[in-house]
Amino acid sequence: MNAFFKPALAVAMSVSLGLWNTAALPQAYPSKPIRIFVSTGPGAPPDVMARLLGEKLAGSLGQPVLVENRPGASGAIGMNAVAKAAPDGHTLGVFSMGYITAPSMLAQMPYDTERDLAAVTMLARDSNLLVVPSGSPAKSVAELIAMAKARPGFVKFASGGNSTPAHLSGELFKREAGVDIVHIPYKTPAAGAAAVLTGEVEMMFGATVAVAPHIKSGKLRVLATSTPQRIPAFADVSTLVELGYPNVVVSNWSGIVAPAGIPKEIVERLHLEIQKILAMPEIRQRLEGLGVEPSPGRPEEFAALMRSEFLRWNKLVRDAGIKQN
Repeated sequence: MNAFFKPALAVAMSVSLGLWNTAALPQAYPSKPIRIFVSTGPGAPPDVMARLLGEKLAGSLGQPVLVENRPGASGAIGMNAVAKAAPDGHTLGVFSMGYITAPSMLAQMPYDTERDLAAVTMLARDSNLLVVPSGSPAKSVAELIAMAKARPGFVKFASGGNSTPAHLSGELFKREAGVDIVHIPYKTPAAGAAAVLTGEVEMMFGATVAVAPHIKSGKLRVLATSTPQRIPAFADVSTLVELGYPNVVVSNWSGIVAPAGIPKEIVERLHLEIQKILAMPEIRQRLEGLGVEPSPGRPEEFAALMRSEFLRWNKLVRDAGIKQN
């Protein structure tokens, strides 16, 4: 089992045990432009998050912040660029829930997460909504399950790719509801949502940003959320926990990571600056408009979350036999 987050936790604990001051920052950090690697294409929630942060960080840190998209391989391409960079605080990455399963998905990991990545700060969470086409005969989760049980292998569910939160949500629902449904991966969450719209597939656990406009237009019907509690934007929609499936709980999360070995003073500086940005009313409003909830958290909290999620989701990947696209 991959110990995964010992370096991140060690960095975080050392930060929490002592005070720091700007005079301690190595060579007046930052001394050059900062790069933030994102393992998605433009427009996905991690990309939007990185660009919002980058704009504000550039002002507070006094250096340009450049966002680079490196999608593919369950997030490993982008995170490898972070892992292999110098640990001087000038290279960061947005690490999301969907990347946590990379060690189980890939035949060979290009980096060692235990050795090469450090947690810096928690950023945000977003929600998955269980949706069906507006013309679907399933008007509730119970009816959807009955339809799936009546025709094993007929109901198909979309995602934006293998091991994405939409895929993992579907696999969890499949296991807990005891239904035989078939995963159909698409290249992006938007493409998966389009497949539900056209009736190519019968359902999807879509990220709010991908499916909310179609729900509001009446083209998709939302049956439930996979979050622990109801979400404000869809307060009248039940959670799967409320409907009797307490283990179908999925909350997409994201945070900032850096190369292991980054000085603790820089971790603390970045953490504090990013938490200030997340508290800005205009940033909160923009993120909430995308269905993303700012979720501040210290480095050690983010490291602990990543470790628990690593154990949970890699077991599901192995049990379900999920492989890379």
